[in-house]
Amino acid sequence: MKFDTLELSIEDGVAHITLNRPEDANSLNLDLAQDYMAAAIECDTNPDVRAVLLTANGKMFCAGGDLNYMKEQGDNVAPALKELTAILHAGIATLARMDAPLIIAVNGVAAGAGMSLAATGDLVLAGASSRFIMAYTAAGLAPDGSSSYYLPRAIGLRRTQELMLTNRMLNAEEALDWGLITTIVADEDLVAEARALAKKMAKGPTKAFGQVKQLLLNSLDNSLETQMELESRAITAMGVTEDGREGIDAFVNKRKPAYKGR
Repeated sequence: MKFDTLELSIEDGVAHITLNRPEDANSLNLDLAQDYMAAAIECDTNPDVRAVLLTANGKMFCAGGDLNYMKEQGDNVAPALKELTAILHAGIATLARMDAPLIIAVNGVAAGAGMSLAATGDLVLAGASSRFIMAYTAAGLAPDGSSSYYLPRAIGLRRTQELMLTNRMLNAEEALDWGLITTIVADEDLVAEARALAKKMAKGPTKAFGQVKQLLLNSLDNSLETQMELESRAITAMGVTEDGREGIDAFVNKRKPAYKGR
């Protein structure tokens, strides 16, 4: 598929989405939001996709919302922001609900909606020189891009309040210590290691990964009994899948499983 503001390629079970507005620090305008949603739909509906990797071209992962775009809207900024966020949020929700794991590789700065996007990853790799900042209130704005959902779950309420109210910037080591990212990678190795991880995940039991994602998505909101019932239903459903049977047989017979994503 051809996009104006991002690149999408699918190979060996991995869908690679690359933000491609480097001259504008990959900031989010309406075009990028629309392309992100379309790419997310392709990843969710294409049976060949078993892992998704999100990266960015240029020196910065994403500077957040395109403030120049917002300023250009003048008196129409409210409906413009409503449209942009509705479309972006649809893309984020689609990737969250798909079975395939979302791997994100953060290079440079992830600010505003860029930090929000980084927080949506199932596995998040960050370059050693990467930095993270909310930045919304610094521009008189409120957070979007699902950050008010994911950040309290990942790093806790108090730390989220600090980031959103004071716009404290985190370096990669702090982001790892706080639980915002999964691991730190040397800048020059970031994309290669993220690709290797995505390829590894693409060979795994995709539907089981999907069940993990859904079990964790609302786990903090459910009662113990509700969550255990969801666990029971999930493992029961996986037991009769082709990959579930393959995994059990491989374990019993002490061999490496060959998963097919179904």
